[in-house]
Amino acid sequence: MMTRLSFPRDAATPGHLNFDLLADFLELAAFFSKDGTERISTLGNQLGIAASNDYTSLDDELSRGEEEAESRTAECVESRRHILGAAYPFQLDDSGDVIMCDLRKDSMGQAAYILSLVLSNLRSVSDLLGDSDLHPTDAEIPSLREFFQFFATAAMAAEIQGSAWSFGFPRLDRSGFLEKLKAIWRCLGDGRVEPQPGAPGHPKDDGIDVFAARHHRDHFPGFLLAVAQVATGKDMRDKSVLHHMEAFKNRWFYPRPVTKFVPYMVVPFVIDRVQFIDDVRTLGNILHRLRVPRRVEEAAELVERSVKIEGYERLNDARKWVHSYRTRGRGVA
Repeated sequence: MMTRLSFPRDAATPGHLNFDLLADFLELAAFFSKDGTERISTLGNQLGIAASNDYTSLDDELSRGEEEAESRTAECVESRRHILGAAYPFQLDDSGDVIMCDLRKDSMGQAAYILSLVLSNLRSVSDLLGDSDLHPTDAEIPSLREFFQFFATAAMAAEIQGSAWSFGFPRLDRSGFLEKLKAIWRCLGDGRVEPQPGAPGHPKDDGIDVFAARHHRDHFPGFLLAVAQVATGKDMRDKSVLHHMEAFKNRWFYPRPVTKFVPYMVVPFVIDRVQFIDDVRTLGNILHRLRVPRRVEEAAELVERSVKIEGYERLNDARKWVHSYRTRGRGVA
């Protein structure tokens, strides 16, 4: 079995560079490095090795590709730092030649970023962790997806500055579908939970993983109510709640809520800007790796005000796993 990261050769072909994946490679390398650093020039070195293995001459085109890979990937890292601020656990040194991992033990936002980075590069999604000893075990992966569900719930609470419930299966309190839906609707109070003829007999979550609501004191309908699907696999675009919201209302309520559902997708991935535009068209609003960590940090202020965020206490378990995973990885990287 390999002990090190697998360089994403398909993302590093001159003229077809995937700078986000190359940035992921550098981040993971710095995360696992014993001194917490990785040189940007590693990309050029790896491109040269790949070219040699393919019996390709190191001509001017390849040299230009190496320079572009290094400079544009460094720009990508700096852009992530600018977007996420203190929730981003990496930065470039003053020379811009080295990426450094400064993972704070008390930062939930940084833990959310690292967890998202790992989920984005499981072997089912990318080749970076591949078959190496750095890959989470098969027994760990369900727990990591569950951790991300709780980060997503906290992020949704902060997104709308309100309460949030983790509704995805399996639920934290192990409640049944209707039992949980009724409990949530006792808080929301718009419409009544009443399964309609033909509704599925044994639903798990019927495509909704998080409910989040910002209430008014008058308790009237017409408040901000978000519903989110949490997706951690390559099939995320097959899980939109945008076109499922009316069916959900028709199946499980009578009378139906008159408050509009605002659809969200929460994912651990970084999405190309052009692709992102169409994803919002087809999936609804999206919280992704460059949004979730900041929202997770903002959720702490809600908790201090006693706003309900279901599963928030589990974020500490996720944070501990991230630090334990780094220690374990440093032993084999």
